[in-house]
Amino acid sequence: MITTTHKSKVDAIWGTFWNGGISNTLQIVEQLSYLIFIKNLDEVETRSELKKQRTGIDFTPIFNKEQQQFRWKNIKEMDVNTRHMLFADTVSGIFPFLRNLGVETSAFAKHMRNASYGMKAQVLDSVIEQLDQLDMDEQDAKGDIFEYMLSKMEGGGTSGQFRTPRHIIRLMVELMQPTLEDTICDPSAGTAGFLVGAKEYIDTHYDVMEREAAKQHIDTMMFNGMEFDATMLRIASMNLFLHGVEAPNIIDVDAVSKDNDIADAYTLVLANPPFKGTIDKESIASDLKTVTSTSKTELLFLALMLRQMKMGGRAAVIVPDGVLFGSSKAHKSIREEIVANHKLEAVISMPSGVFKPYAGVSTAIMIFTKTGSGGTDHVWFYDMLADGKSLDDKRNLLVDAETFDAFSFGDAFAKVTSEELKTLHDNFNLPQILDHYKYLKSDYFEKMHTAEGELLQVKDTPENLGFNNFLDGTCTHNYADRTSQSFLVPLAEIKENYWDLSINRYKEIVYEEMKYDEPSIIIERIKLLNSEREELLKSLS
Repeated sequence: MITTTHKSKVDAIWGTFWNGGISNTLQIVEQLSYLIFIKNLDEVETRSELKKQRTGIDFTPIFNKEQQQFRWKNIKEMDVNTRHMLFADTVSGIFPFLRNLGVETSAFAKHMRNASYGMKAQVLDSVIEQLDQLDMDEQDAKGDIFEYMLSKMEGGGTSGQFRTPRHIIRLMVELMQPTLEDTICDPSAGTAGFLVGAKEYIDTHYDVMEREAAKQHIDTMMFNGMEFDATMLRIASMNLFLHGVEAPNIIDVDAVSKDNDIADAYTLVLANPPFKGTIDKESIASDLKTVTSTSKTELLFLALMLRQMKMGGRAAVIVPDGVLFGSSKAHKSIREEIVANHKLEAVISMPSGVFKPYAGVSTAIMIFTKTGSGGTDHVWFYDMLADGKSLDDKRNLLVDAETFDAFSFGDAFAKVTSEELKTLHDNFNLPQILDHYKYLKSDYFEKMHTAEGELLQVKDTPENLGFNNFLDGTCTHNYADRTSQSFLVPLAEIKENYWDLSINRYKEIVYEEMKYDEPSIIIERIKLLNSEREELLKSLS
């Protein structure tokens, strides 16, 4: 969530554009994105230089000796006219430099080819001065600022395309655990948040030598996305380039249209497709309509993912709750396709406040694997009640910021006591979600539980049963208990319920019994109160 300080500073920059004669919001977003990108390029270069000083590890510089004037630290020191000429020069200025970044034949270079300067000298001078004061060092700041910029665009968010919160992205990436062998796709890429999250996971879990050996794959094949908005194409390309992907493969196409014929190409899909969008039936790819005959994009994207994944490919996708329980033929057919013909592994229900203040829709994460031959046995349902932030429009942190940030990439809970863990869980369910899912996928689950999730009585050492590998309570949880947040549902029951995947269909609610006094006792109390009231009235008369 963007801070009040960031918001006011972006508003001030926005006002500078308006006062300078630029009122087209799309143009403002583009121009501001370029400046943020230029600023970040210098920050990336500076970090690489400092890392080389500390470790001696060499790096490929973004700026050569003749291009040092394009670095932010030098741009901000220039006088107004010199800076304006540097940006306005269409031959050897900063925009030709930007257009030549990355591999010449890459999608990145193609999208940046249309990047151009569109500001007056005084506007550029003022915006650079203000942007230099905007602290974007925090992990989520760049994404929050992009999100806030997008919210200012006319009609922004009407198709559900708002940026997925970073901690939800990290949760989904950690659940799927991408590898260097994966070819990853987001068919509704937006600003490339999921692809960047996957790249960060790779950078964290593989050492420099391993990443270097896979450099060609990382730079040109691993990260793929689809987007038809020109601004998003450039922002997504810039975002991935800043995270070390030299030639991100972001394709300019409407993913569910006839123009997109990609099939059997990806091993992992991470996505948050538009919630409310529709598409003209004539332009929908015919093979998608055979899976689910609809114009609703949230259903078409699921069919698309099944087509685009290789056999054995896996997906984690956010869907609105309507997808899980919708009663139309199209809703039922896509659910049946995933459950009966492939392998549905998990449905993680999220609270409606996750996307506030931009949207209040209730959503869930579906995790499934493409098999073509079924494989669904028991589906894991989890009822996420708290994501670590307040569920109102303010979205304030409810747990320590360091703990919130470290949960998916570190061992933040290794030294936390059971009591502290319980307190954390009340406000922050994500660590348990990760832990339960990993446990259910491990060999330890079969040692301690029946296929239905009931706890077995086992005589063995805690080490052999996985107690040292999971959080307290994970190995001993009763996954057949539907009054809990975490439980399993067999395929047969889902089929009996017309492929309904809403958690409320299967969760059992325990109502606390309230005991009341006998009516005669309550009547006597009322009489006593009346008597006291009459005595008081008499004393006042």
